[in-house]
Amino acid sequence: MRIHKKNVHRLAAASAVAACLCVAVLIAQSSAPSSAPASVESIAIQVSRPGPAVPSTLFGLFFEDINFAADGGLYPELVKNRSFEFTEPLAGWSKSFASEGEMVALSEGGLNASNPHYLRLRSESPTGFAITNAGFRGMGVQAGAEYIFSAWVRVPGAAGPKTLRAALLAGAAGRGRGAAGGNIGEATLSGFSGQWKKYETVLKASATSPAARLQVTVPEAGAIDVDMVSLFPRDTWRNRPNGLRPDLVQLLADMKPGFLRFPGGCIVEGRRLALRYQWKKTVGDVSERRSIINRWNDENERVTPDYFQSFGLGFYEYFQLAEDLGATPVPILNCGMACQFNSGEMAPLDQLDEYIQDALDLIEFANGAVTTRWGALRARMGHPAPFNMKMIGIGNEQWGKAYVDRYKVFSAAIRARHPDIKLIGSAGPSASGTQFDYLWPQMREMKADLVDEHYYQPAQWFLDNSRRYDKYDRSGPKVFAGEYAARVAGNRNTWGAALAEAAYMTGLERNADVVHMASYAPLLAHVDAWQWAPNLIWFDNLRSFGTPSYHVQKLFATNLGTRLLPVTIGGSETNAHNGLYASASLLEKTGEVILKAVNPGEAGRKVAISLAGAAARGAARVLTLASSDLAAENSLDNPMNVAPVERSMAVSGTEVELTLPAHSLTVVRLPAR
Repeated sequence: MRIHKKNVHRLAAASAVAACLCVAVLIAQSSAPSSAPASVESIAIQVSRPGPAVPSTLFGLFFEDINFAADGGLYPELVKNRSFEFTEPLAGWSKSFASEGEMVALSEGGLNASNPHYLRLRSESPTGFAITNAGFRGMGVQAGAEYIFSAWVRVPGAAGPKTLRAALLAGAAGRGRGAAGGNIGEATLSGFSGQWKKYETVLKASATSPAARLQVTVPEAGAIDVDMVSLFPRDTWRNRPNGLRPDLVQLLADMKPGFLRFPGGCIVEGRRLALRYQWKKTVGDVSERRSIINRWNDENERVTPDYFQSFGLGFYEYFQLAEDLGATPVPILNCGMACQFNSGEMAPLDQLDEYIQDALDLIEFANGAVTTRWGALRARMGHPAPFNMKMIGIGNEQWGKAYVDRYKVFSAAIRARHPDIKLIGSAGPSASGTQFDYLWPQMREMKADLVDEHYYQPAQWFLDNSRRYDKYDRSGPKVFAGEYAARVAGNRNTWGAALAEAAYMTGLERNADVVHMASYAPLLAHVDAWQWAPNLIWFDNLRSFGTPSYHVQKLFATNLGTRLLPVTIGGSETNAHNGLYASASLLEKTGEVILKAVNPGEAGRKVAISLAGAAARGAARVLTLASSDLAAENSLDNPMNVAPVERSMAVSGTEVELTLPAHSLTVVRLPAR
């Protein structure tokens, strides 16, 4: 994924970040005069000269299973290693104290070929034998909430235990009636036979705990086999079985994203081809999805050897999520190349049939009729209607002639069968350099529809490069700024970093005729299990919050017109001039003129907004995101420390005056006639 993403030690950019001055000094020196200008700065919006249409996909979301974003995050299964398919099959499980018996991982006669391992529990005492699962840094449970406890169970002998009991044990930080280690919920399964069968019941928590554990007890002597042991919240997004965590999806929905890219970046490639992301193994019944080790388990700032992918969140769920968000689905597929920063393994050019067929079959899964093989699977999973997929990415951030050769084969095969599907190619892992300069002409020659650019750079880079796309070729492939984030000392999610991103995004919007898609990355991170920073949204087992960068992204995405409007700042026809940044668009349906203005400087700036060819009448909405402290951050305990403030302002005529606060992003929505 990113540049090259989480491999910090490989990045020249990382040393630049480490060497950065304090972001406050950096922004003050490079983006604003040493003192506020005495005169009012003019921002002229040419309403009478509307420009190109703004793509509905301009600002969207990039999702990758890094930082426990899927298992332990968006996918709310509470049991870690529910299928016993980790490299160490008993990982996450332990014997309970003062419990007589044994637990043994077996594979003969398992549930299915994708899930061969299971657990045999043998109680050696008439009072029973218990095991405990630690969850993902504990299990977050809420008082009064219901959880579905389920398991596939069989009794291996002629006679065996008749029940299986599940109990929630409160963690040390539990709140409510349950003391640390105390029972805060219980449920029982029964009716077992000698054949595998799924059983489920409902467990209700009597107290809130962010770090609960699940105890599973065989309450009598004998042996019993279990697999796919699950504790799943009943409260999911739209109350779906195998659904998603509601608070995290709500944060995404509030952004009104234009697209959802999935399943990630480097995770698509895998360190080796055998560990690449294979979408066909992530659909169908969850008990038949093959788990693999997560490629980010030990390759980042923090080692997490217990990081695996259950694929409970798979391609069907990704498509469904995109539909729920009103976002265009943008899947990225492996092109026969493992991560070039790892093994660099490649499938020979004459052995790409499997990879190409995966791409063709995915199009059928997403868009095909229910009479087709993969369209029928989509229907059986609960979605007979097509997902209306319009584009697909070939590879993540591959580079070199080897990638170009493989892209050509994929492009020919897909365009021959599906000429309506747009293809996304790679510009490599960096914002410039030899590979970048080689790939763009190649993508242009092969008529790629979009080219995916990635950059993780110091905040200053974003301030200096807001005009990056002003001179891009308008007739060639469009730009997909698929992964970007400003980095400051300590890789913190500061307001200073977000402010630099806001300034840069005015340039993205100004150039929306060539930049058709853009997304911050990474998206999600567990506060106790992350590998990479900064991130857009942070969460623990019960709570979540958006960073200052989240609020910047949200303001841009939710205040977007349908047609670009030319803007001049101080007479200069650019989005950046004299320490100010701006972009504007027209929402044709309502007639609103929407201005975004960024003042990174240390002093407030008075501006006169003039409308050429229109007049403002009525009440304008003014949304301001600002903080005097460039090092300010949001947190679980103070999630809105840096957050937008909205006010109404009466406007009349062709000119509106207001002050842009120091260190601010201001959105003005002007009712115009």
